[in-house]
Amino acid sequence: MSSLNDLPDSPCIGVCSTLFDEICKGCGRTAVEVSNWVFLSEEEKRAVWNRIEREGTAMRFTREKG
Repeated sequence: MSSLNDLPDSPCIGVCSTLFDEICKGCGRTAVEVSNWVFLSEEEKRAVWNRIEREGTAMRFTREKG
């Protein structure tokens, strides 16, 4: 499994909506993933990164395209 060295520390872009949404509109993580991010293993973080990149619906990805 590749390391996370080529990625930011977190998918967060400072546009949090987890107080109102189960999936953050800014980064695409679930509220549980956001609140537990610092406790996740590298493998768990990679799985989250892979999923949110594959989905590509969060502002993190739609802003980069536009």
